[in-house]
Amino acid sequence: MGCPSCGAENPSGARFCNSCGAPQVVACFGCGNGNPPASRFCNACGSSLGVVPAPAQRDATPSPQSYTPRHLAEKILANRADLEGERKQVTVLFADVVGSTELIRDRDPEDAQRLLDGIVKVMMEAVHRYEGTVSRLTGDGLMAMFGAPVAHEDHAVRACYAALAMLEAAGGHADALRRSLGVTLTIRVGLSSGEVVVRAIRDDLHMDYTAMGQTVHLASRMEQLAEPGTAAFTVETLALVEGYVQVRALGPVPVKGLDGPVEIYQLLGAGQVRSRFQAAASRGLTRFVGRQTELEALYGALDRARGGDGQVAALVGEPGVGKSRLVWELTHSHHVAGWTILESGSVSYGKTTSYLPVIDLLKSYCRIETRDDARTIREKVLGKLLNLDESLRTTLPAILTLLDVEVGDES
Repeated sequence: MGCPSCGAENPSGARFCNSCGAPQVVACFGCGNGNPPASRFCNACGSSLGVVPAPAQRDATPSPQSYTPRHLAEKILANRADLEGERKQVTVLFADVVGSTELIRDRDPEDAQRLLDGIVKVMMEAVHRYEGTVSRLTGDGLMAMFGAPVAHEDHAVRACYAALAMLEAAGGHADALRRSLGVTLTIRVGLSSGEVVVRAIRDDLHMDYTAMGQTVHLASRMEQLAEPGTAAFTVETLALVEGYVQVRALGPVPVKGLDGPVEIYQLLGAGQVRSRFQAAASRGLTRFVGRQTELEALYGALDRARGGDGQVAALVGEPGVGKSRLVWELTHSHHVAGWTILESGSVSYGKTTSYLPVIDLLKSYCRIETRDDARTIREKVLGKLLNLDESLRTTLPAILTLLDVEVGDES
């Protein structure tokens, strides 16, 4: 490969000329992919590789309408009259790039802005995936709200899942930048739950939030106290997500502006619990009373299935009448001893993920854990398929695609 600057020959894949040091690839600041020197657009994500306006020439406070997904913007504006001045229980999330000043030191301002814009875009995508609202953008990070202005009773769970998705996506983005630019980039996240007031929502989605109970201050402090590559949150958030996520206690930590230390926790990963009933069951249930007619009907379906006659049972009823408890009693009774029980379900924040219940079912059957890498997932899936039937090997690429694992030569 000839250097476009001096003409010297370089090995294939070289990032810099071994004769004059000139770049041999144009790195995309959006996804980190390396492109030929003459490229105008990234051949991986389609982003422009040309010069962007310098930071000083750009709007310091871009309209939220420019980065808020259309369906979220419509929800916010449709309920604007009901939301203004309303006191809301929310979870606030802060995220930023660790050591961004050192990261962009000696870089051209335009290149620095493009570099930071790429990682901030990754953060925003994680927030929007769980229907959070980005209420403030900084040069190297953001502040987001879950539960306001779009109300969600599971706002803390959504915020924690968004933080986990953000850390995972940022890790992949950082790996791409490290390979293409030799840049080391890490983010950290802080969360806190409490009350805020939505005071005004303009047509361009700009919102004015007033924090109650120092919620925003605590979230900001949690972000500053979090170790690079991790997320930290307060005990108020823990009370809302206990069972839904895996945590590690970090102990009491003094927080500037508060009289006493604050108990903080590190977010480790998603837990097995996916619903409020599962969380309640993990803490212990009260004695089950009644519903014998319904149970007998389900036991009868089990007996027929055991005899080789496949069965499907549908439970229909108003919220709170005990459908989940009935299923729990069935699946934890002696009638299913020796059976393989797989459980999956839909969640409110999973609407944007295709086949989510199917994916959860596959993960449950193959015993795939949150921290399993692609190689481990591939081995677990292959082992399960071959154990069932050798002819199922041909379905491996489709299943791996569902599990978001890169498909190679699976023959």
